[in-house]
Amino acid sequence: MLPQEIIRRKRDGLSLADEEIRFFVQGLTDGSITEGQVSAFGMAVYFQSMTPEESACLTKAMTESGDTLSWDVDGPVLDKHSTGGVGDLVSLVLGPLIAACGGYVPMISGRGLGHTGGTLDKLESIPGYNALPDNDLFRKTVREAGVAIIGQTGNLAPADGRFYAIRDVTATVESIPLITASILSKKLAAGLDALVMDVKTGSGAFMPTHDQSVALAESIVSVAGKAGLPTSAIVTCMDEPLAPCAGNAVEVREAVQYLVGQKCDERLDTVVMALCAEMLVLGGLADDEATAKTQLRHALESGQAAERFGRMVAALGGPSDFIEQYEKYLPITSEQKAALATESGYVTAWDTRQLGLAVVSQGGGRTNVGQSIDHSVGLTDIVRVGQYIEAGDPLAIMHGKDVKEMVVSAVTVAASPPEKSAIIYQHIRSGK
Repeated sequence: MLPQEIIRRKRDGLSLADEEIRFFVQGLTDGSITEGQVSAFGMAVYFQSMTPEESACLTKAMTESGDTLSWDVDGPVLDKHSTGGVGDLVSLVLGPLIAACGGYVPMISGRGLGHTGGTLDKLESIPGYNALPDNDLFRKTVREAGVAIIGQTGNLAPADGRFYAIRDVTATVESIPLITASILSKKLAAGLDALVMDVKTGSGAFMPTHDQSVALAESIVSVAGKAGLPTSAIVTCMDEPLAPCAGNAVEVREAVQYLVGQKCDERLDTVVMALCAEMLVLGGLADDEATAKTQLRHALESGQAAERFGRMVAALGGPSDFIEQYEKYLPITSEQKAALATESGYVTAWDTRQLGLAVVSQGGGRTNVGQSIDHSVGLTDIVRVGQYIEAGDPLAIMHGKDVKEMVVSAVTVAASPPEKSAIIYQHIRSGK
């Protein structure tokens, strides 16, 4: 079989046979297929797409390109994946909540790039936290805490690692079949019993239009079903930051305050509860959404979820008293200043991507993969859409470098209040 013939067939819009896809993935893994050929294949798929069957075969082949994990635990192994956004700290609270309700969450997360924050960067705000443990410590933490949030380690889906790195520099990331295969190959390799997707849409999302977001969600649910992984997806709003903050340490602080009952932002809580309830039902830990939400509220109010978070942090090298003393450990900058509104009226919209880029410009994010970041910087107290403000009122508190111009230019203010918009747009489940 010749790589260039496979590329030619896909370039011409033909469906590839399973053996052709497997041959190409083997070449991705062992390096026998060149970077130029991988780039050409990615571009061919970008323009000609793939059938669900092709995407499922690509997913399975990339899953099998490396190690797969298995778990000896007494409950379902569950995970959630988000397509990313601004102020999206859901993973930090979702994992401990599911663990407190009887699930096990081996969550393999990534770092931030561009305007979106990365879960690993947030957790590395915690002194000593080891985001790249060996498999033994990873397994031990999952067994004992019920949750471990780490980076991709070992030899999980190495074909995807190479393919994604090439796609990232050849403008072929935004392909629904390739995004689907990339996400699911890692999740299947992690040995899950069920997966829930949080597919964002809006000004701060990777997929900015609703139709694109729904298409991605449907693709992931369909392909996961073909691969034998029960999966559902929820399409959620990213037209303003999910939590009223953006940054690394500032989001960890918000997450801890949510877990211990000090703060409960409505938008954040709505998305957390929807995703967690879906996970509990899909994993057989609750009969229906209402029962699941009752269990989740108990896990929060009893302190069990907060305790699970603290147990995970300690097991992965962080302070044993982090939950009790988080203010002592999280980095904070002495430079704090309000970005003030220049006009009075109702906040009707945010350019959420611009807010994410403001954090990047403060040093809290990356414009290239190897860049170091400042965990202490970010934005807090971001005014919610629908709130009335006077000229001179704070739009947000800037921690670190002054990015007032970026914040002010990102907000839209009008004389009339906006219509209340949905936070949860759509549930997409297998066969529905």
